[in-house]
Amino acid sequence: MKAVVQRVSRASVRVNGETVGAIGAGLLVLLGVSKGDGEADVLALVEKLATLRIFGDAQGKMNLSIGDVSGEVLVVSQFTLLGDTSRGRRPGFDQAAPPEEARRLYESVVEGLKRRGLFVQTGVFGAHMEVELVNDGPVTLLLDCNGGKSV
Repeated sequence: MKAVVQRVSRASVRVNGETVGAIGAGLLVLLGVSKGDGEADVLALVEKLATLRIFGDAQGKMNLSIGDVSGEVLVVSQFTLLGDTSRGRRPGFDQAAPPEEARRLYESVVEGLKRRGLFVQTGVFGAHMEVELVNDGPVTLLLDCNGGKSV
């Protein structure tokens, strides 16, 4: 399971010109689910996202989590994070989980964040989406949960 996490001032996602999810200050999470990912990966990612200290404290140091700042989360499925370009110019997606499995785990991440008391919005799984964001910092991190361990 791979995630690109961006600290944002605001973010939104549109499908067919209609806004389906929008947040104020918080985290935009672009999430890709790999073959072999499971519930251990979901738990590790949810824990990491909920406790990641990338928001500024009174001194401007990154010491606060999304919950500490009452931030919001926008989770958008993005299987292209698993694209392999090592053999040419066209990405291969052999490592992406099948759509049914990816949807189940994606929804588990969303529900896990909600259970942590976070305000969560989403895109539409499998749809062509337009994502708009204002990156705050900029702060962008890559997370990779492999076998339930987040790196």
